[in-house]
Amino acid sequence: MENKNNPLSPHLQIYSWHISSLLSITHRIVGVLNIIAIIFICFWTILLSIGESNYEFIQIFLQSFFGKFFIVFLSWSFSFHILNEIRHLAWDMGYGFDLKTSQITGIITIFGSFIFAILIYLFGRNII
Repeated sequence: MENKNNPLSPHLQIYSWHISSLLSITHRIVGVLNIIAIIFICFWTILLSIGESNYEFIQIFLQSFFGKFFIVFLSWSFSFHILNEIRHLAWDMGYGFDLKTSQITGIITIFGSFIFAILIYLFGRNII
């Protein structure tokens, strides 16, 4: 006889999150958002090639709060995606599969992406 109290598959109430699963989900979400951002950047480039009147609209947007947030988010998302891809590249070469190394590289990926995003933003503002 079956025990109907057991779940059919692991779910959020009993599944313990690991850094690798969190990075995997974030990597996929950020990858989709990066593709959408690249499409918008291509459209902005096309608008700029059409005429100067479109440049003012883009300049106003980029100087607003949402524009600055968009730039900082893109800096973070691209740096996160690049660092996580380097981590996956090391896995493809056969390195870093043990649990401790995987956790350390995951933490480096998270903190490194924020550090790179800050550096990219400061470099873009000509502060450094």
